[in-house]
Amino acid sequence: MNRDDIIRMAREVGDVETDSRGRETFNFDCYGLEHFANLVAAAEREACIKVCLEQKYGGDWSDCADAIRARGEK
Repeated sequence: MNRDDIIRMAREVGDVETDSRGRETFNFDCYGLEHFANLVAAAEREACIKVCLEQKYGGDWSDCADAIRARGEK
């Protein structure tokens, strides 16, 4: 996940405004902030799952990927 991904997720959830210098600012209420945090966490879990499943050190890492997926279901 990179800066552009985070900004895209913030735009998806928050109100976007432009300040006096032309910079975007994002406004969230507590529910929007929670939604944004959940989006970021889900993206990070998916990145970790990808690493588990693509690792090149042998063995079956699907249990690791399953455990990471389960964290998102709580």
